[in-house]
Order: sequence, then C-alpha cells, then structure tokens
Amino acid sequence: MTYTKRPDGREMHELRPIRAEVGIIPNADGSALFASGKTVAIAAVYGPKILHPASMRNPEKGIIRCEYNMLPFSVSERARPGPSRRSKEISKVTSNALSSVVDLSRFPNSVVDVQIMILQADAGTRCAGINAASMALAHAGIVMNELVTSVSIGKIDDKIVADITKEEEDWEEGEGPTDIPFTMTSRKNDIVHLQLDGNIPTSRFKESIDASVKACNKILDYQIRALKGEKINENEGKK
Repeated sequence: MTYTKRPDGREMHELRPIRAEVGIIPNADGSALFASGKTVAIAAVYGPKILHPASMRNPEKGIIRCEYNMLPFSVSERARPGPSRRSKEISKVTSNALSSVVDLSRFPNSVVDVQIMILQADAGTRCAGINAASMALAHAGIVMNELVTSVSIGKIDDKIVADITKEEEDWEEGEGPTDIPFTMTSRKNDIVHLQLDGNIPTSRFKESIDASVKACNKILDYQIRALKGEKINENEGKK
C-alpha cells in the first residue's frame, strides 16, 4: 500500500491546528503553551538566579537548564512518572537549542531554569516543548538573539510530510516512516537541533530541510502573534 493520503486529511506540507499563548502560569517569570494538534506542551521559565552548587558557576556566562517531562496521563497507556532516559536526552537537546540563541553573557554565575511539561502527546512532543520554551523565554524578558522554532519532518514511503502524528510514526506499510525533528533559528534559519530516526537518501534529506524551513516559518508567525498578546486557537494549521 503506497502512502498517498494522510490519515487526518492534511496536505503533505500542512501543519496540524496550532494553539499558542503566553502568560499561562502566573507565578513563573515567563510561560507559554504551544499545541500542535493533539500534542500539548507548556513551558515555564524561572530566573536568572544564582547557580547552585557553586562549583558549576561560570563567571563569564550563565547556563540554561531544561527539564522535559511527559505527565503520566499524556499518553493512552499511563507513562511512568519521573525522569527517564528519553526525557533526559530531550532535556539536553532542548537546553542546547535554546542556549544557541540566548545571550548567556548577560547573567554570569547564574542559571535560567526551563520546565517543560507535555500534557497530551500525539508525536512531536520535543518540538512542541521547544516551541513553548522559546516563547516562554521571550515572555520572561530573557535577552535572545532570535527565537527558535521546531517541527518534525517525516518521510513515509516516497513522501516528505510536515508535523507527523503518532499514527504516521507507526506507519508500517512500504518503506516505513522516517522521523526528523528539526529546530531552527528564526532569522538565519540555522539548524540548532536535528535528530534522525529511520533512513533517508541524501537527496531527500535536502528536501526535508526545505520542508522544515517552510514549516518553521509558519510556526514562527504563531509564536510572534502569541508574544504580542494574541491567543492563538486555529481550526486549521495553515495560514
């Protein structure tokens, strides 16, 4: 069976419906919600504050410390609470992506804590978390050179698709799926995070990069609108 139509009826390049909002956690220094279809992430920022223990401090710059977790009820089969190997890995890549655009020299010896919670999961959770965290940092007034935007690009059979769902991740016909989460800076389109699960020819990989640039530019528009105070709740993911 050839992959010719997406299960939810979207075009191959089309994003899922987007929700985006900032200021959702009053006691945080900055916070945001970003949802792509059924995947919902919230992020809260605390700091900058003095880093403990003192042995980790750097008098020249601060650090971004991320913690990513999926709530137990975020998936159909209850997830085990607490950090896992996967959540630690995603926390690390998220921290690296965010650190690439934050002016860390502004807060020496300090840390900015970024807490990311996945309320509901239908694939693309690390991308939704990064999008929420980027918005939350900007909402907190942390000095950033650019925002970062993130999307998962898939290759299913011979089709390049944007913003894949769990059903598409589990596609078993033909060649099977390839999942490529991308994170890019908002102005230069520099890739600051890329992972690959599956196989893809070099020629198609270039096509996936082009697809990620287009998708991230669409996501950036939602992020900016939310940071300007608009509560985004689109029925469709395309503008």
